[in-house]
Amino acid sequence: MHNCIVHYVREVTRNSKAQNAVAANPKAAQDETAQDAPRVSDRQILQRQVCFALYSASRAATAVYRPMLQELGLTYPQYLVLLLLWERDGASVRELGEELALDSGTLSPLLKRLEAAGLVRRQRSVDDERRMQVHLTDDGDALRERAAAVPQQLAEAAGLESGELDQLRGTLSRLTAALHVAAL
Repeated sequence: MHNCIVHYVREVTRNSKAQNAVAANPKAAQDETAQDAPRVSDRQILQRQVCFALYSASRAATAVYRPMLQELGLTYPQYLVLLLLWERDGASVRELGEELALDSGTLSPLLKRLEAAGLVRRQRSVDDERRMQVHLTDDGDALRERAAAVPQQLAEAAGLESGELDQLRGTLSRLTAALHVAAL
């Protein structure tokens, strides 16, 4: 409350000084006011950036996910890997990396931690020994049921209706696809 009052007093004082300056010398007052006035476009450059809005939304979503996933003993990247495996158990390490846009230097340690936690097991493909497949263990499969509420909890935290979330997901998917093409 005190800060609001101080801000109000400063504004009133500044406005009074500006009005007095205009009355005394209108041309000089205009020049001075133009120099002192913050340029809206400069002050809001960051806020107008789509990249910053995406970055901020991603960080905020991850912060909401964190406590939910901690209850499951997972990090956000581990959760993403499990989401894929719940859809396609036995996916190759390469397929997981491509789908999640993770390089092997990031994905391999992540899979090792999931394996150490008893949620997945890695094994060479019978058809092609160069191919490493990742399978859910019984514990990893059972975790799916416990994690089922996570998407709904995030949706509730976002305060968006189902249709709005679908539209946002579609827009973000189009944006991602376009940016991947542009990056080539």
